[in-house]
Amino acid sequence: MEDSPIGLDKWMPVLWLIANCRNRISSWEIHRDLGVTQKTAWFMLQRARLAMQDDLTGGMLSGEVEVDESFIGGKVRNMHKAKRVAKKSDLTGAYENKSIVLGILERASDRKPKRVRATVISDRKKATLAPEVAAAVEPGSMIYSDEFGYSWTLDGRYVHEMVNHAEEYVKGNCHTNSLENFWSLLKRTVGGTYVAVEPFHLFRYIDEQAFRFNNRKDADGEVVTDAERFSRLCSQILGKRLTYQQLIGKEVPTSAEEAF
Repeated sequence: MEDSPIGLDKWMPVLWLIANCRNRISSWEIHRDLGVTQKTAWFMLQRARLAMQDDLTGGMLSGEVEVDESFIGGKVRNMHKAKRVAKKSDLTGAYENKSIVLGILERASDRKPKRVRATVISDRKKATLAPEVAAAVEPGSMIYSDEFGYSWTLDGRYVHEMVNHAEEYVKGNCHTNSLENFWSLLKRTVGGTYVAVEPFHLFRYIDEQAFRFNNRKDADGEVVTDAERFSRLCSQILGKRLTYQQLIGKEVPTSAEEAF
């Protein structure tokens, strides 16, 4: 907010709405409700999403951890008939031009509720997936994944169990249903409220969804109130700066937080 020509009478409602709206809030809604331009509203929301980035103060994930990837992008059934036919004839076509998101979720325990970390990745190769998992999950943890885990498993570092989704979705305690819930929330937000998200900006919307997911309950398992969630968001804005030129990719970020 430093040197912003927009007053706190508009900044505070934006922070409250993005933290607490159950159906999320779009820049067009902010534009209509607060009387700013849609471009200004979008810029304000993107700066709020920067504050929602996980600062990793909670440490690495441990215990029982689910790992899964998801594809974010246009649905084949909404495409022109010619494109639908071409993609259905090619099993890989349905995923063409989609962004890949890696999710790592720590299951709830007596000490803490569920928490998730998610990030956009370039591909599904072991050289990409393995370092992301190793950086987020403590050695010795129990990892659950789908059958694709065979391609990136880190032998000796974790206890790793996999469930083949072609045969079943739950095998004893091994499943990725908690992460599937997170993917469902994320995709309904992107498709229902934001309608279209550029891949270049997708990670910001993932940060927003992860912030709300991780702030549903506190360490004692109690539901976090709207006021508490708003307060947590306000506490994370310090030291973070995002200019419009950085936002649209014309200027390299200088702060560690934005480069994260």
